[in-house]
Amino acid sequence: MHDAIVPNMVLSSGARMPLIGFGTYTIPRPKPDVLTSIFLEAIKAGYRHFDTAASYDTEEMLGRAMVEALDRGLVESRSDIFITTKLWCTDAHPGLVLPALKKSLQRLGLEYVDLYLIHFPVRLKEGTEGSLDLKGKMLPFDINGTWEAMEECSKLGLAKSIGVSNFGTKKLSQLLLHATIPPAVNQVEMNVGWQQEKLRAYCREKGIHVSAWSPLGANGAPWGSLAVVESPVLKEIATVRGKTVAQVALRWIYEQGASVIVKSFNKERMKENLQILDWGLSQEELDKIKLQIPQRRGFPGDDMFIFEDGPYKSLDEFWDGDP
Repeated sequence: MHDAIVPNMVLSSGARMPLIGFGTYTIPRPKPDVLTSIFLEAIKAGYRHFDTAASYDTEEMLGRAMVEALDRGLVESRSDIFITTKLWCTDAHPGLVLPALKKSLQRLGLEYVDLYLIHFPVRLKEGTEGSLDLKGKMLPFDINGTWEAMEECSKLGLAKSIGVSNFGTKKLSQLLLHATIPPAVNQVEMNVGWQQEKLRAYCREKGIHVSAWSPLGANGAPWGSLAVVESPVLKEIATVRGKTVAQVALRWIYEQGASVIVKSFNKERMKENLQILDWGLSQEELDKIKLQIPQRRGFPGDDMFIFEDGPYKSLDEFWDGDP
């Protein structure tokens, strides 16, 4: 039926998550029927983990693709597909978390999601929709109250696993002090150009799985860069190995024990991005990647979340000073 069999890893919740996920965030967004057919192509190629979010406006199309995949026998049952979605900042109020998940489930046409994440450690005033100018619209983030509501989603069976996204070490340690269900996943920007060593070591110690967004540097996105795809170090390794630069970049993440959220709407590249499982990087290549690639966060978020009169007054505060 498909070529790639993507390995799973077992999360702290006991759930099994495929280590390669298909990202659904895209600007500009294709028409709904085009997007649905792209997701179907991804299922045909072998993707079994799809990553969406309330703010991506792709939940509905993903839900339609799943119905069609089941109808056409591309997958046998709902349990064959792992779906991640995320709580947007306008709903990061303790009383709005459960209703927000129910709306996501309605759009997806599902009874549960496999993983529900807090998208950012940010709370926006209710009704702050569609605007990226958040000055005066941010409220202090209620980490304990919001997480308690996430735990409720888990206890009700509406989310098989719960986690966070874009959380640094201090916020994670604060959350863990009060959590009765620890976050299973922390989805963060991670690639060869932003390797997140400190955060990964902390998450490993606490049993939190790290999932990498922007694994290729998101060079099509407004904040993206060519640091990964134009890296001379990766180009050299790719040439020697007979692989693409993207395959080397993704294999590196995979070898760090992290899962990866890839996104290509090109059929051939969809397949190429799955072909990272039957070969490995040498110690010498791993050392080059670790020591020779300059490190820089691709998405600092200063133009979105940092304000003198807001809850976060500096990038260090927002990212917990994690290098």
